[in-house]
Amino acid sequence: MSHTINHLKKLRLQRSELAVPGSSPEMIDKAANSAADFVFLDIEDAVAPPDKERARKNIIQALNDIDWRAKGKTVSVRINGLDTHYMYRDVVDVMEQAGDRLDTILVPKVGVPADLYMVEAMVNQIEMAKGFKTRVGLEALIETALGMANVEAIAATPGRLEAMHFGVADYAASNKARTVNIGGLNPDYPGDQWHFALSRMTVACRAYGLRAIDGPFGDFSDPEGYKAAARRAAALGIEGKWAIHPSQIALANDVFSPPEKEVTRARRILEVLKEAEALGKGAAALDGKMIDAASERMARNVLVVNEAIERAGQLVSEQKPQAAQ
Repeated sequence: MSHTINHLKKLRLQRSELAVPGSSPEMIDKAANSAADFVFLDIEDAVAPPDKERARKNIIQALNDIDWRAKGKTVSVRINGLDTHYMYRDVVDVMEQAGDRLDTILVPKVGVPADLYMVEAMVNQIEMAKGFKTRVGLEALIETALGMANVEAIAATPGRLEAMHFGVADYAASNKARTVNIGGLNPDYPGDQWHFALSRMTVACRAYGLRAIDGPFGDFSDPEGYKAAARRAAALGIEGKWAIHPSQIALANDVFSPPEKEVTRARRILEVLKEAEALGKGAAALDGKMIDAASERMARNVLVVNEAIERAGQLVSEQKPQAAQ
């Protein structure tokens, strides 16, 4: 192992991330009571220009009126891009009026590390001015050719950055790629045309202690297509995926939750290796397969996710009696 180790900056359960337009208070209310781990309230692509100011106000009200944490939700706001005149007001208004109720800000179309520096500087100043004790994290949406070309440098950005997302729709547009469905596969390509981008972003995330999240799958009438895309992402090390429709929440939660047999095997790996260590051995055999220190690290990854899922479930259960009173 290198002497340089970047540990995970922030552990958050993020199997499913529900995208909710800020222009719809009804959808925001439903999102708060959904089974999604993460909810991002959107002021960017899902909101038409004439509705952005109203969407921003709706989001601020929802952040203040709904106890997202009591509902077991991590809540984020996707601001508008730095190339628009909406972005500064998104950050200022949301942070000043609800910054102590917010978990992360999702920054779209991040192209260079300086994009995050600008947002972080604003967030730093507002938190200091308002005296907020909570610390809002940043998440970078990698969805342009420029962003992917600089993804390692972006991942290495110090400070609040804690996750990166792959925005397949704008990424396809930026590369002038031919697609048939957002996040789907073009049958003319021999395999998964998004594999390289997802893999590169995931490696950058793991190298610098960030969470790696896959973006949308546009055809919400195709659950099998969604699950297939999620499984391909999970195989690379991605830990969650967007849901652009409530029906996709359960699909994401299922794919990105370790199966019980995988959890059981992970526990057995730790037990067997501990027994081997007591005998002075660095490796052992389990079910006819060799296991060693690398096996232990993989097993612990499984158990960390499983424990996070159990904690989230316990939190929701504890809140239900209170809500009924």
